[in-house]
Amino acid sequence: MQNPVVKAFWDQPTGSWQYVFHDPATMKGAIIDPVLDFDPLSGATSSANAQRLLDYVQATGIDLVWILDTHPHADHFSAAQWLKARTGAPTAIGEKVVGVQKLWKEIYNLPDDFPTDGSQWDHLFTDGETFNVGEVPVRVMFSPGHTLASVTYVAGDAAFVHDTLMMPDSGTSRADFPGGSSKALFDSIHDILALPDDTRVFVGHDYAPKGRAAQCVATVAEHKAANIHLKDAPGEAEYRSLRDARDATLPLPRLMLAALQVNIRGGRLPAPEGNGHSYLKLPLDQFKPR
Repeated sequence: MQNPVVKAFWDQPTGSWQYVFHDPATMKGAIIDPVLDFDPLSGATSSANAQRLLDYVQATGIDLVWILDTHPHADHFSAAQWLKARTGAPTAIGEKVVGVQKLWKEIYNLPDDFPTDGSQWDHLFTDGETFNVGEVPVRVMFSPGHTLASVTYVAGDAAFVHDTLMMPDSGTSRADFPGGSSKALFDSIHDILALPDDTRVFVGHDYAPKGRAAQCVATVAEHKAANIHLKDAPGEAEYRSLRDARDATLPLPRLMLAALQVNIRGGRLPAPEGNGHSYLKLPLDQFKPR
């Protein structure tokens, strides 16, 4: 089995990791979870993060064949469409995204003609679907819990798990967003931990506790031995109690209400209005302050 070369890109303002992986034999590659920059004070979007990924792809000689999202993100805008416009590479996400679209269409009170069929992406993956990036085999694992649409991409010996596991000293990810479930997250995490012990687990976020440098990867074995939420092998009830109690103390993500209306569109801004500008819509009093 061919294993990928993985390059990680850190976005400090959102605590997000973005990835480019490629097959060294064929130089075919894919991007996972690219960030489109957004300044909530000015309302300005920009492409510094996405440009970094594109510069690396071009400088390395990678033939980009996929732009992949693990789920519709609540903490940053997806740069999938910006990258597709410049590379022609197709975009993809898990097929359960249609449930997230329906949920947030109602929250935002979007018009009846807003499509909730996933057509904003070029491809919707089914659970267990496989494909190749060059000679690297990739398997799609549905990993709900953080959202009902979350997926893990297992590419050779690398698993891109985004918001399921954090780094071992931070534990696991929250499950309190609309459509989230600590029960589903418990099951998804155990599916990930059933991968071979030497699997490299690449996370989507790191908040660098105790002032350490940001990190993005640990093995399955390291998570089993040291993950603060998992090392004592808690049962489902114990884990859910811990996760739900922790989630109740967390504020909602700073960009959630802005980001979801972009990300359920596959990374597109709302259509410009008559003056040529796009506008974001904030649902008032839908969520309680924390």
